[in-house]
Amino acid sequence: MRFAVTAAALALGLAACAPETQESTVTPTQSQSPLAPGASPASESQVYGPRLDLLPGGETYTIPAVRQAYLTERNRRQRVAYNGSESAGTLVVDPFARVLYHVLGGGEAMRFGIAVGRQGKGFSGNATVQRKQAWPSWTPTANMIRTEPQLYAEFAGGVSGGPDNPLGSRALYLYRGGRDTYYRIHGTMDPSSIGKATSAGCIRLFNQDVMDLFDEMAIGARVHVRDQAESVRLEGPMINTPEGYVVPAREAQAATAAVPVTTVSAPVGQVSAPVSPVESAVPSR
Repeated sequence: MRFAVTAAALALGLAACAPETQESTVTPTQSQSPLAPGASPASESQVYGPRLDLLPGGETYTIPAVRQAYLTERNRRQRVAYNGSESAGTLVVDPFARVLYHVLGGGEAMRFGIAVGRQGKGFSGNATVQRKQAWPSWTPTANMIRTEPQLYAEFAGGVSGGPDNPLGSRALYLYRGGRDTYYRIHGTMDPSSIGKATSAGCIRLFNQDVMDLFDEMAIGARVHVRDQAESVRLEGPMINTPEGYVVPAREAQAATAAVPVTTVSAPVGQVSAPVSPVESAVPSR
């Protein structure tokens, strides 16, 4: 039953925006000792390694290590230069560049990779964290059930917090003017989605990342969500990669320019054209 619930929850695309009842070169592995509940990572390998945590019922649960394949340069937590105007302590969400910044001050921020659902681009501007929940529960709205009953009807009674819940290990709830925006920053049970666009949901991070942010962000903490114009102004235009990620267009152009070009022999009467090693590796049809 647990497997069925988990698979169904992941199939929903982690529809989380609904009310609920420094770059490391060390590879995390499942074999390393899990970090104890409440402990802070003491080494690079512990940041994305396995972690012990307490579920709502008091049961101990081991959050798996994040696979190295998912820890791309833009997904991995790292300290970076920051050109925004927000003050230290602010969370800045850029759903178009698919990154989240925790502003440190002094022109620096900690950057995290995020996955962005459809609802993740439906809100922009300023808000505050007014609620935090470990292993939050999740319930689809009446509108979600009415418009897509094939997806949400079976979850009308809600999904309890735990490993089967699409919100993952932690959630931060954003409010503006004293009202819930239904915009969430949360974990995920699908780490392969980080850095990508998803069919539903808000803003999700690796469980390890959201757990550390959860401990660092106090109630009342400021959050700024960028709109597309602001994202382009500060991050530049983005392009999609074949793997489903986004990268700054300037970086992609620089990488393309750096790819060595080879010339292949053409039959008589045809013009030889430069072919990149990647393109030449694709069989013709």
